[in-house]
Amino acid sequence: MSCEPVICLNLEETDLLASRLSKLIENTGAFICLFGDIGAGKTAFAKCLCKHLEVKQKVTSPSFVILNEYKSGKLPVYHFDLYRLENEGIKTIINELEEYSQGKIVTLVEWAEFSQDALPFDRIEIKIEYLGETKRSFTFKAFGETNKKVVEELLK
Repeated sequence: MSCEPVICLNLEETDLLASRLSKLIENTGAFICLFGDIGAGKTAFAKCLCKHLEVKQKVTSPSFVILNEYKSGKLPVYHFDLYRLENEGIKTIINELEEYSQGKIVTLVEWAEFSQDALPFDRIEIKIEYLGETKRSFTFKAFGETNKKVVEELLK
């Protein structure tokens, strides 16, 4: 299921979108893949989502460490960045990513395009596009019945 893009004119609107999503996943968890060029706003969106999931730690990009874990909020949040992994590196963490798609947790995967299409079937994909200094486009695609319902409700 793919939908029309949501245009956010500034960070406040992005924060509102993340707030709405957080309310829809806080009881179920979600595996969320973030796509977009450098500077598109993947980490900014992740920070907003974590804020609304009441993560207490400072949320940072996991670019150099591959994974940041946040366990102080409503749900555990696992924040991956696949940018620096080569083909062999991706293969070594696919099973781990599969584990992070199970249960009542939130898993965020930045640079999901580097996953070689090996990510869990049930997921939400968010393509973020830079449209201007503060303006972004968010396109949602859902896989799995629960995620389809989440995205449908989000975009009402």
